[in-house]
Amino acid sequence: MNFNKLYNFLQDLNNNNSKEWMDANRKRYKEVRDSYIAWLDTIDAKLATIDDEYFATPGKKGINRINNNLLYHPNKPVYKDHFGAGLDKKPNTADFYVEIGLSESTCLAGGLWRPDAATLRSVRDAIDYNGEELKEIINKKSFKQTFGTLYEGEKLIRPPKGYSKDHPHLDLLQNKTFAVLYPLKKEEVLSKDFAAILVSVYKEMLPFRRYLNNAITV
Repeated sequence: MNFNKLYNFLQDLNNNNSKEWMDANRKRYKEVRDSYIAWLDTIDAKLATIDDEYFATPGKKGINRINNNLLYHPNKPVYKDHFGAGLDKKPNTADFYVEIGLSESTCLAGGLWRPDAATLRSVRDAIDYNGEELKEIINKKSFKQTFGTLYEGEKLIRPPKGYSKDHPHLDLLQNKTFAVLYPLKKEEVLSKDFAAILVSVYKEMLPFRRYLNNAITV
């Protein structure tokens, strides 16, 4: 995968963010997209060799649309400034997300982003039953060095319904999103070590994702 071509395409798209420009550069877009999909296929195969529970996700299935959803976000540009994809994407589980682009949000991430009420309730039940295990995972030195803290999104001001304000894991129970991210630098993506970096991050995140998936399925 020539990531320089990907970055150059995204920069030009960002400078000319319109359907007219995209239509005139459709061949170029497809070449970059197809190359990214092929790269995702190699990463998919690599991750499957290190995780017995890995859910095979071909690049074509994992890749996200480059169009923004203007129906719900009318103030956003027509096209995104990145290519994103979910891997290990078994339905209703915490997948592994790869985003490569221009913005500061470029990252490797995983977990549950604003899950539905039933899923969120299952995670909170797991924390109530065995929150010590989750805290042990996220407080591990290497985990904190890689991800810092859990993603700080929306949180409840009060305890969730049915939980006491004195609950020992209240700080976790108040989360509406359970996810972590590893910010990617352009230099990392362009380096010969990028695949190794990605695998290392995947492995470090795996116990966290498995905890969430067990909470949902058990």
